[in-house]
Amino acid sequence: MHLFAYGTLMCAEIMQQVAGCLPAQGPATLAGFRRCRLRGEEYPAIVGQPDAVVQGVVYFEVSAAAWQRLDRFEGEMYERRAVQVNGPDGRSLAADTYVIRPAFAPLLLPAEWSYAEFLHTGRQRFAAGYAGFAALKTGQEAER
Repeated sequence: MHLFAYGTLMCAEIMQQVAGCLPAQGPATLAGFRRCRLRGEEYPAIVGQPDAVVQGVVYFEVSAAAWQRLDRFEGEMYERRAVQVNGPDGRSLAADTYVIRPAFAPLLLPAEWSYAEFLHTGRQRFAAGYAGFAALKTGQEAER
């Protein structure tokens, strides 16, 4: 199964740490969703919005072990959902992505989350503030 990443996991360095591997990747888009900032966080969430499109990355053939780590990393705030994305060649691909659970919708802000801004100002804060990378290696539940 492929993974559509639209936030911090677009950064190969973070994906490697979280998944324990770095699958082949390419640019992709997901129609029908909007990427939002989350109050007090460096990472985003997506929510359904019919007229919106999210730019991201598709990681190909993610292993079962990597999915286990990814599920722990995303935690209870997100649910893994099957979606159709447009891959690097423009063709539709089945992928899974992480969508915010309705219980956490009050954390959504109206502003769009920017990957470029994350790379410029947020990546170091995210890496410094997220203590769960080590827990992913041991299989313990990680907290953001």
